[in-house]
Amino acid sequence: MAIKYVPEPFRIKMVETIKMTTSEERAEKIKEANYNLFNLRGEDVYIDLLTDSGTNAMSQDQWAGVMRGDEAYAGASSYFKLVNTAKDIFGYEFIQPVHQGRAAEKVLFPTFLKSGQYAISNMFFDTTRAHVILAGARPLDCVVPEAKDPGKRSKFKGNMDVEKMEKLIQEYGPEKIGLVVLTITNNSAGGQPVSMKNAREVAAICKKYNIPLNIDAARYAENAYFIKRDEPECANMSIKDIIKEMFSYADFFTMSAKKDTIVNMGGLIGVKNAVENADMILKIKANCISFEGFTTYGGLSGRDLEALAIGLLEGIDENFLRYRIGQMEYLASRLDDAGIIYQSPVGGHGVFVDASKIFPNIPFNEFPGQVLAIELYKEAGIRSCDIGSYMLGNDPDTNEQLEADFEFTRLAIPRRVYTQAHLDVIADALIAIKERAHEITRGYRITWEPPILRHFQASLEIIED
Repeated sequence: MAIKYVPEPFRIKMVETIKMTTSEERAEKIKEANYNLFNLRGEDVYIDLLTDSGTNAMSQDQWAGVMRGDEAYAGASSYFKLVNTAKDIFGYEFIQPVHQGRAAEKVLFPTFLKSGQYAISNMFFDTTRAHVILAGARPLDCVVPEAKDPGKRSKFKGNMDVEKMEKLIQEYGPEKIGLVVLTITNNSAGGQPVSMKNAREVAAICKKYNIPLNIDAARYAENAYFIKRDEPECANMSIKDIIKEMFSYADFFTMSAKKDTIVNMGGLIGVKNAVENADMILKIKANCISFEGFTTYGGLSGRDLEALAIGLLEGIDENFLRYRIGQMEYLASRLDDAGIIYQSPVGGHGVFVDASKIFPNIPFNEFPGQVLAIELYKEAGIRSCDIGSYMLGNDPDTNEQLEADFEFTRLAIPRRVYTQAHLDVIADALIAIKERAHEITRGYRITWEPPILRHFQASLEIIED
């Protein structure tokens, strides 16, 4: 039986009309899009769960901040407001704004990684994995084994497998490991959180082998909420204190601020010890000026900087986070009632449905996660995305299709956007697809793909029996 829906800690002040389409129209539109949901026009989507990145609803205070934004090219007051707020929350001495998370990776990663090196993570997401490869290095995933069983309910399934991590360091040699990245929450593993204990253990191993530790901080606030709720030692800590301790174990962080800071554009780089890392900060500034813009705006307008400074505080509000995670738990409970398997317990920013369980006869190289995403659009105008072999792509050295650990269809829920009724539409659509899943026996083949991050642009076609 579905759990009680957590009421919103806000009122709706402005609405956006969304388009209703017929199933016939949707079947034609997804065909025209070459069965790639990124190619759909936004106006042809009823409920957009493609991502929770930059798709959030800003508050009245943030919109007021947009009007107050200082558009000075250098030294804008909005920049200093953002930097001071970030320093207070994270405890880092240097903060560099950039336009989004992949920009942070583009600026930071080449200073650590080069050809012949490796980077280790609890799990790399698509752009992070790509920037490791673009820097010439190779990514290695070390998520805990229990994460690979979606039906198993276990806390902190996003954790780094520290035993495997240390074995990899010893196998490849510490000098070959350019960077360790701890992703919080662990997106590729289903938005699963990382415990404070695990962060502490990862940091100790990095210190032992003198390897820098970077936090991929896109969903740091949601991760902090899980720690407070599920890790007894942190139960009496504030969200802000949990964040500060978590980040104290790392040396750097990269952040897509388009998630937990509830803005439509923005990112951050943080460096903990400014004196010890003075040379690194100079490299970050130089790369920022080359790729993003001058250091005090980092590819963002003054109004973006202002909204981001306000969103940093709104995103760590405990009442908001309780509602945020409550939305996921409500949708997940409806799937429980229907016997639909997802990465459980549900993560922080979305529900990751196990498409391989809905389509057990479709092999990984016919992309069951993409099959379910396409069926969701055809069924109810819901746009989601594959987090599986289609997204993972090909081996960068052999060009062979890689098999992902999971074949998920991710339902990423934008913040402060959709209501309980929308979540019910999503659940009803999944139930309808499950009931007719036996009729779908083949998946898709790729007819064209770019060499990297293919899922954004690739063209597909149906495989006929």
